[in-house]
Amino acid sequence: MTEHGRDGTDARTTVVVITRDRKDELLRTLGKLRRLPERPPVIVTDNASSDGTAEAVRRHFPETTLLTPGRNLGAVGRNLAVRQVRTPHVAFCDDDSWWEPGSLRRAADLLERRPRLAAVTARIVVEPDGTEDPVVRELRESPLTGPDWLPGPALGSFLAAATVLRTEAFRAGGGFHPGLWLGGEEELLACDLLRQGWWLSYAEELTVHHQASVLRDSTERRVLGLRNTLWFTWLRRPLLPALRRTGHLLRTVPRDVASVRAFAHAAAGLPWVLREREPVPRELELRLSRLESARRTSPARRYVG
Repeated sequence: MTEHGRDGTDARTTVVVITRDRKDELLRTLGKLRRLPERPPVIVTDNASSDGTAEAVRRHFPETTLLTPGRNLGAVGRNLAVRQVRTPHVAFCDDDSWWEPGSLRRAADLLERRPRLAAVTARIVVEPDGTEDPVVRELRESPLTGPDWLPGPALGSFLAAATVLRTEAFRAGGGFHPGLWLGGEEELLACDLLRQGWWLSYAEELTVHHQASVLRDSTERRVLGLRNTLWFTWLRRPLLPALRRTGHLLRTVPRDVASVRAFAHAAAGLPWVLREREPVPRELELRLSRLESARRTSPARRYVG
């Protein structure tokens, strides 16, 4: 198969999905990916599901590459999958989301025309209502500036379930850090890509659909997200910005058990965080600071749930 088939196929992008105990939702997503005109190769990492996920994928989607590490790797399951990728680009997808037809082809075009562009993040449509995810406004109105060759606003991070990355860049950035496991894990990788001179961009012409799983534990996700925000802050922000960010979170997060758990987990991880601490240079810190200011008013960045 050529990279650009006349029938709409496109061999430039592999879709990677991580999943755990969401068999029915995963099968729906795989069905939608199978029907994409691009016909992308798909790799699924099953993070030790106990609901028959692996057996169902083998039975209904034998063309899918299935990885079964035997334990829950969290976001690192994507790293495992990317080791198998042989295409120049990789599109991440959650088991409750799927790419709109034509978006993978357009994303590959955008990346191929811009050698220093590491990733493009798509517009997210929430199903079944067809409304726009609140985070899209934040992406569209990013305060960061970038070169005029970017296809849209410059970004300081990305959303894994709505992003196509250059495979080379993902590997150069080291993939997702195992210490963060899951929950806002993209921020650290994005920061390290920016540090290496790559660019990240929002692209309005790309679309991902997301129908949030009914099986998700929103409180546990908040705990992990807040913990990882704190860890990222101390891994990469200089001392004074890290202190200010931590103080702001202490003052503004809900005063409940979930927040206490998040701060306790963050404190327990400080030894390894401080061992791996590498503050970013001043120019990049200025960009992170602008992003932080903008996110304080974003409805998509509230630690509730």
